[in-house]
Amino acid sequence: MQAVKVKEDFYWVGAIDWKVRNFHGYSTTRGTTYNAYLLIDEKIVLFDTVKHGFEEELLARISSIVEPSKVDYLVVNHIEPDHAGAFLKVVEVIKPEKIFITRNGRQGIISHFHKGDFPFEEVKTGYEVKVGKRTLRFIETPMIHWPDSMMTYIPEDKILVSQDAFGAHYATSGRFDDEVDYCELVQETRKYYANIVYPYSQQVAKLLQTVKEMKLEFDFICPDHGVVLKKHIKDILALYEKWSSFTCDPVVLIIYDTMWNSTEKMAYAIMEGVSKEGVEVKLRNLTVSDPTELMAEVLESKGLILGSPTLNNGLLPTVSGFLTYMKGLRPRGKIGAAFGTYGWSGEAVKLLNQYLQEIQAEIVHEGIRCKYAPDKEVLAQCEELGRLVARKIKETCSV
Repeated sequence: MQAVKVKEDFYWVGAIDWKVRNFHGYSTTRGTTYNAYLLIDEKIVLFDTVKHGFEEELLARISSIVEPSKVDYLVVNHIEPDHAGAFLKVVEVIKPEKIFITRNGRQGIISHFHKGDFPFEEVKTGYEVKVGKRTLRFIETPMIHWPDSMMTYIPEDKILVSQDAFGAHYATSGRFDDEVDYCELVQETRKYYANIVYPYSQQVAKLLQTVKEMKLEFDFICPDHGVVLKKHIKDILALYEKWSSFTCDPVVLIIYDTMWNSTEKMAYAIMEGVSKEGVEVKLRNLTVSDPTELMAEVLESKGLILGSPTLNNGLLPTVSGFLTYMKGLRPRGKIGAAFGTYGWSGEAVKLLNQYLQEIQAEIVHEGIRCKYAPDKEVLAQCEELGRLVARKIKETCSV
């Protein structure tokens, strides 16, 4: 297995996981990579390791450039097991002089492996280390997306080793963004942001502001998942700026499930109303929708209309499960409404509105409750609800 040259003296030495299809609940339909990087200078530096089970792949790629035991420094940008699972094995092989890590990272490694006799050197934002012709400049990025997270900038080469930020679960034979389909890259980057980074959007916005204030320039952004960015850096940074500011597209997303098709009839009527106002609308039945893919649509949609019949004084399990997941990712800036059918108790709409309140959505209607099956009058009300949400979006967004 060969290392891949990113720039003179700087190499990708990570691992490709073609088979993984579930990443703690995240559907990785295109697999993923566990990226690590090697810098050759007066001091040889390894940036991150890989997931446990991929140690030999990492060490083989390092060996294609240099004997692993000659690595002097290890930089641990992030301690999540998909990047630090191989930590013990790699440290045992390379025996680094120093391991650069944040304080939270050091504590996390000790807690995870129950060992602390490593040559740690704790770093903070602005801490610099000369490794020869080049400098390692560390930038703490706590909660993007773990407390330990940091990035490493190499100013002489304009390289940012960005840990999980700006990455994607995307296994390909190409190692660079100009070697893959751009639409696929954006799709997987959006999906990654929506399901991993979304809750930390405020921290992302601060990071992007810090980058501007520090006047950092990038020839390469090297994330811990996916491909190395070089051609589309400005595009991906612009998307991160959009997403972290909760800027949404003028699109209405109707998310629902149904028992006996009555709630579904309401959903279609609402969709008709949105369409008649000239606003794009997407209808998503949770029985046949992948939650991970759906969150990528939530990320960019301004309108969010939720529907469920009442079951046992609550919501359908598919609806409550997805909304619990969505709430944890903390979307913001939505215009919302709710609808649903019931037989005798009818709590669903109230519960749906509670979810909308918890994500701080602007609720434009109290919601439509229908006993048993909707008649023409109820369907007309549903169509008007769709029109109402669409008109509000046209007031708010540029359509």
